[in-house]
Amino acid sequence: MIPPEFEYLRPATIPEAVSLLQLHGDDAKILSGGQSLIPMMKLRLARPAWLIDINHIPGLAYIREEGGYLKIGGLTREADVENSELIRAKYPIVHDTALVIADPQVRNLATMGGNLAHGDPANDHGATMLALEAELVATGANGQRTIAVRDFFLSIFTTALEQDEILTEIRIPVPAARSGGTYLKLERKVGDFATAAVAAQVTLDASGACTKAGIGVTNAGPTPIKAGKAEAFLRGKRLDAASVAQAAELAMGESQPSSDLRGPAEYKKGLVKELTKRALTRAAERAGR
Repeated sequence: MIPPEFEYLRPATIPEAVSLLQLHGDDAKILSGGQSLIPMMKLRLARPAWLIDINHIPGLAYIREEGGYLKIGGLTREADVENSELIRAKYPIVHDTALVIADPQVRNLATMGGNLAHGDPANDHGATMLALEAELVATGANGQRTIAVRDFFLSIFTTALEQDEILTEIRIPVPAARSGGTYLKLERKVGDFATAAVAAQVTLDASGACTKAGIGVTNAGPTPIKAGKAEAFLRGKRLDAASVAQAAELAMGESQPSSDLRGPAEYKKGLVKELTKRALTRAAERAGR
C-alpha cells in the first residue's frame, strides 16, 4: 500500500526539531530509522501529516563510556551496536539483543532510540534496558530530562515521552565486576518479532552468590515486563538449578501474554519460564568468566 500524503521536514538541529514538534502537535512524527514507522504508514495504521526527519542532525550517533555509564546516542544504528567492540566485550546482553533484531538490511537503518521510543512491546531493546536498569534522556522545549526505563513504557505504543520530546540518549550503568547477561529470543522465523524473549543480567560475589539480578521479558504483555519478584528472589542466592527454576516460575507468573497467531497465552507463558532458565544460566556463566 501507499501511505497518505504528508509534508517532509528536515531540521538541522535538535531545537529546530523540537520547535517543529511544538508547531505541528500530534500531527507530526519523528523519523529516525523508520523501520517501524514507514511500514505502519504504508498500512495506514499511522497517518502523520508532518514527518520530521532527524537523520541529518549531527552528534546523535555514538557509543562511549563516560561518567559511569555506557552512553548510546539515539540515532545510533543497530548495525553499529552489533559491531561495536566495546559492546561485544563489556555488554554482551546488548550485543545479543542487536544481533536478533530483524535482519542486516533493517539493522543498517534502524536506530536504538527509535526502537525504544516506538513503544512496541514486541521490540527487543525494552526488555534488555529493563534488565540493565537503563536511563533514557529526553530532549524537549524545557531542555533535557532523564527517565528511568522502568517508568518509560506506559502501555502499548505509549511511552513517557512528551509530544515535543525526542529520545536523544540511552544510558546504561557500567556493570560491576563479575557481571554477565544475555538475551534469548524465540521467533517463528529469522527476522520475526519474538514469540517471547527474555533478557537476564546478574552480578555475583566472590562466593558465587547473586548480589544483583535484572530480568526483562519481551512480547508478554502490553509493555516490556520487568520481572521484579524473580529479581528479588535471586538476591543473595547461588544460581543453582533450584533457584533458577524458582525464579523462572516467578517470571512466568509476572508475564501477561495474549493469544495470537504466534501461539496461545499458556504456550507463551511456558516459553517465558524456559527462556528465563536458559538466560539466567548463561548470564551466570558469563559472570563467572
